[in-house]
Amino acid sequence: MRFASLGSGSRGNGTLVQSGTTLLLVDCGFSVRETERRMDRLGVGAADLDAVLVTHEHSDHCSGVAALSRKYQLPVYLTRGTHASGRCDKPWEACYFHSEAPFQLGDVRVEPIAVPHDAREPCQFVFQSRGFRLGILTDLGSITPAVLAHYRACHGLLLECNHDVEMLQLGPYPPALKRRVGGDWGHLNNRQSAALLQEVHHDLMQQLVIAHISEQNNHRERVEDALSDVFPHRDRLTWADQERGFDWLELA
Repeated sequence: MRFASLGSGSRGNGTLVQSGTTLLLVDCGFSVRETERRMDRLGVGAADLDAVLVTHEHSDHCSGVAALSRKYQLPVYLTRGTHASGRCDKPWEACYFHSEAPFQLGDVRVEPIAVPHDAREPCQFVFQSRGFRLGILTDLGSITPAVLAHYRACHGLLLECNHDVEMLQLGPYPPALKRRVGGDWGHLNNRQSAALLQEVHHDLMQQLVIAHISEQNNHRERVEDALSDVFPHRDRLTWADQERGFDWLELA
């Protein structure tokens, strides 16, 4: 199993997951043309996709989903709450799932996990194939027992470190946005991500990707300081950025 990113941040997100003959795209916050360009950089095409999965309806995760689905006749998997938002309207085919109810897509078993975020029915995913587990975990404001339970056994983890608490408090955002981002239904800060990692990290974790880093309210050095005691393995650490995401990483 392998995974890569088209880009990660407040201006667009998309993550590719591939195992065997199955290629999935998690979220599409870019235009069709930009998605095609970014996929081409990674050596795959949108026509190779088997499905698009959507975590929630915020534009940086779903703005390109319906158009991409229609152009390439791709099924879109999402919760009914996400679809009811109207922001993923009129895909080629809408396939609904319930959070906490796993389903199979080709060679990949998909486990949706409900998360606390300010959206209609948001979720994140753990993917399982050929004995390996890959977790994608961004866009949640607090850590729940269900999150801890699902992400403990991952061999690869893409984890949000959205903001540094001090930088957010002193930064340029208006007070209401600061409360939203830093609240229980917003985004994980560096300390929260470190606490989660301390709970779920194990010796079999091969790849850790730090993602969805705020360009205004965080800095790589602050993330490194927060994570240094709980994940000292720099050779297994990758940074996902807004412009290039990250190249393919293997779980093997």
